[in-house]
Amino acid sequence: MKTQIKICGLSTETAIDAAIESGATHIGLVHFEKSPRHVSLERAAQLRAHAGDRIRTVLLLVNADPKLTGKAIGDIKPDVVQFHGSETPEWLKLVADNSGLEIWKALGVEDAPTLAKSDRYIGAADRLLFDTPAKALPGGTGTSFDWSLLAGHDHQIAWGLAGGLDPDNVSDALTATRAPLVDVSSGVESAPGVKQVDRIAAFCQAVREFDEAR
Repeated sequence: MKTQIKICGLSTETAIDAAIESGATHIGLVHFEKSPRHVSLERAAQLRAHAGDRIRTVLLLVNADPKLTGKAIGDIKPDVVQFHGSETPEWLKLVADNSGLEIWKALGVEDAPTLAKSDRYIGAADRLLFDTPAKALPGGTGTSFDWSLLAGHDHQIAWGLAGGLDPDNVSDALTATRAPLVDVSSGVESAPGVKQVDRIAAFCQAVREFDEAR
């Protein structure tokens, strides 16, 4: 089975085209003003339209209130909504029931008990993204966590790996975790929020080479 690839925090049509041409399966559009990858709802809708049905589009929100959540979903019409804050399972299920969309939840992994607590999202999230614990920003920090924490974990929900991935370490990350999906943002940038076409291609190539070798 091919590893799924999400290139997150895109803000240009060029970056979207690069992700598609390189074989990514998902792109992420961040609507969170504190992030250097933030795009307005209007801009996100334009990028979503550009992507069309060529790739699955993920809308990333952080502790958005109900009004903003509804407007963002209505304006952008994503395939997936990814929540990256302190959202509860109850809220995720409410959004899923009202939107009919696939729901992802990012969780910062500090220790083994964190993974055990992730089971509370069973029935609420379609996929969990295990990421580096949030600090000033909830993601896109370029810092990885201890991948060995995932070794042997009995995943009850579809999942993916994020946090500090780049073209040079993604193969090691996949070897350590066997993640079915990898999510990269800062690892394919030249500066915060500035995606590099060649690094997007290199990341996707590294994942595909891992797939072919296993």
